[in-house]
Amino acid sequence: MDDALGTALDPVLRDLSATCAVRATVVEEADFLGQGEDVVMVYASDGSGQGVSVAAHQSAAERVADVADQVQGWAVEELCAQLKPAVWPECPAHPDTHPLRAGVVEGAAVWSCPRTLRVVAPIGELAT
Repeated sequence: MDDALGTALDPVLRDLSATCAVRATVVEEADFLGQGEDVVMVYASDGSGQGVSVAAHQSAAERVADVADQVQGWAVEELCAQLKPAVWPECPAHPDTHPLRAGVVEGAAVWSCPRTLRVVAPIGELAT
């Protein structure tokens, strides 16, 4: 796996493992599109999956936030498919209403409340 992709994916998978009811199986797909770009597939228990990749022009923090956004989309779909509340990661200030939003604040990849814009945690540290 490309170092940039692996580095961006690791903190997101920590948050997913620590705070989400669904589990992902991650499989590396080297040169997935035949264009020299590495992709990982995030698979659900039913075998459905979503590709996750990063863009070379992004900063390290932007890559983490982008990967978090991609994995979040997968997790919400999988939660819905399992008839569980489709909110991940859940906003602690507004439970059962909306997920946190991945983004970059002051050069760091973070989860924030989309209503208040308050930073809840750095991506990778939801459980701490």
